[in-house]
Amino acid sequence: MSKRRFRFPFSLFHHPPSILHPPISIFHTIRRYVPWGVVDALIVTASLLLAWAARAVTTNLDIRPMLLFGLVAVGVCCTVNHLCSLYHRLWRYASAGEIVVIATAVGVSTALLTLVDIFWPGRRPVPLSVVWMTGLFAFVGFVSVRYRRRVWTGFHWRWQALRGQFPSTRTRLLIVGAGEAGQLLAWRFLNQKEGEGYELVGFVDDDSDKQGMRVHGIQILGDRHAIPQLVARHQVDLIVIAIYSISGDDFRAILDICEQTPAIIKVLPSVFDFIQSVNGSSPMRDVTAEDLLGRKPVKIDREACRNLLEGKTVLVTGAAGSIGSELCRQIINFGPRQLLMLDNNESGLHDLGFQICKFAIQNSQFTIHNSRVVPIIADITNQAKMRVVLETHHPQIVFHAAAYKHVPLMEAHPDEAVWVNVAGTLIVSDLARQSGVERFVLVSTDKAVNPCNVMGATKRLCEMMIATDGFQVESSRLQAGDERETWNVKPETLFTAVRFGNVLGSRGSVVPMFERQIEQGGPVTVTHRDMTRYFMSLSEAVSLIIQAAALTEGGDIFLLDMGQQIRIDDLARRLIRLRGLRPEVDIPIVYTGVRPGEKMHEELVGEGEIREPTSHSHIFRIHPEEGGRGKMERRALEELIALAGAQRNGELVEKLYGLMG
Repeated sequence: MSKRRFRFPFSLFHHPPSILHPPISIFHTIRRYVPWGVVDALIVTASLLLAWAARAVTTNLDIRPMLLFGLVAVGVCCTVNHLCSLYHRLWRYASAGEIVVIATAVGVSTALLTLVDIFWPGRRPVPLSVVWMTGLFAFVGFVSVRYRRRVWTGFHWRWQALRGQFPSTRTRLLIVGAGEAGQLLAWRFLNQKEGEGYELVGFVDDDSDKQGMRVHGIQILGDRHAIPQLVARHQVDLIVIAIYSISGDDFRAILDICEQTPAIIKVLPSVFDFIQSVNGSSPMRDVTAEDLLGRKPVKIDREACRNLLEGKTVLVTGAAGSIGSELCRQIINFGPRQLLMLDNNESGLHDLGFQICKFAIQNSQFTIHNSRVVPIIADITNQAKMRVVLETHHPQIVFHAAAYKHVPLMEAHPDEAVWVNVAGTLIVSDLARQSGVERFVLVSTDKAVNPCNVMGATKRLCEMMIATDGFQVESSRLQAGDERETWNVKPETLFTAVRFGNVLGSRGSVVPMFERQIEQGGPVTVTHRDMTRYFMSLSEAVSLIIQAAALTEGGDIFLLDMGQQIRIDDLARRLIRLRGLRPEVDIPIVYTGVRPGEKMHEELVGEGEIREPTSHSHIFRIHPEEGGRGKMERRALEELIALAGAQRNGELVEKLYGLMG
């Protein structure tokens, strides 16, 4: 019978010592402590000799007792330095506050040496003044060797300045914001090698209590309104906005002021991005178009979205597009049982698969986060293929993002707009109803409001179809003599549409076009000086689409909060300016005129519509005014689609606008 080993009851001792306390070799100990101990011993010795020599000028002193006292002084100072953890710090990254630790150690050592001197057997070895001067000189020495890099840098710069030699390659930097973010940024520039190419001119902060104060030795020079004068006076090359929590209005106001200067403007990411920046790169980024929206990221009810999607089979049409691909990326994080990514763009779908799974697609499906992801090559207008897809996979949630969206192209090809946007939506929604899909979500657009172009008119028809499908039940399902109105019967499939404006960064949108034109040296083409649009970031728009799907009760049209309209001309000029270039000087701007079908100002709520709040502060439900809801007749849709198939575009457009009412 084997003996059982005794185990100490505390779990701390269950781990091998090598895990919790790796053994430190003697060589490592010597390398860590001995060099600093030797340096401090030399500093204490030199300080004592200097103090003794200064005192010996006016008094005859015997050097022999001082030598023994010197050995005691070295031992006391090095011991106290060790107890105060001076040998356990990485002084390369030390801040100015670490001087307090050195001062404390020197103060304790000086007090102990004073007591040693007073209670020394017989005659005191040195005068008390020598002890105190030794402490002062030792403090200067300890600080100098530990902050030698900064001391040398400052001395070297001033010596070059006296000789008229100034560094020509250093970027002069002004930091806006002297709070947590600003001081972290300044600390990094002051303490890391990458910061040697920058010269910190000062801070700017609107807090009047901070003005005139110093952070890491750098002065706070004024508030935001002083930025133009400070840039001119100090020849600032770069302005960094280092404020984490700031309203959109304040951010745009600061940008307006910074844009009056010739300096390049950048913004500091969040503190988490700062912490994760471990590759030595500068912790800054360009101001992006998303920053100009003036909104903080919208938070969604992730639990409600997870309850909607987790363990479900979800189909996304138009999956290779901007909205569709972002939908796929976000949906997969909610743990669906199966994600069906459907598109007729084979290359785009293949690339999306690599983005999501980061490994090769095998057998046209793969698994990530315990979800089976299935790319499907199909056209939504191919009814037979779409029927096979839905009957094979039985999706429970459908996000219908497949559509043609470019206004000028759809004006030139109205038959294609109707065929894809209207016929495609009709096919997918019919099959969704027949196969028992739980929720069908149409991705719509603000161009569907009071449409003046073909693309907007087709999307408005789709919204009307969704509203009708959401409440109308086929008459065959009603019992004979049932007097209930079809509008009040709740369907098995909940249909909803989500309406929003332009998405920043989406494929073919204005911002990527402007950025590409700026990179090529211009010109930047703007349709009209006064044209405005609503904008929303891609991730924000998609997260709200998923949230709206969780809110729907059927037959809903949801509207996402788009904030304030932005002038396209202002957006172009800011994108130019934020890259350190000057509009109409470095980058020309050309006004091309309003294109066919374009509005000067988009709308979010149409005539005869009422906007009502929902449980989410950034999502609204659109209702028709009393008596404003009308049925979308299927026969009219089929006639419109037939005209598209016959490519009778003149009659097609006339009938399309006629269906708008």
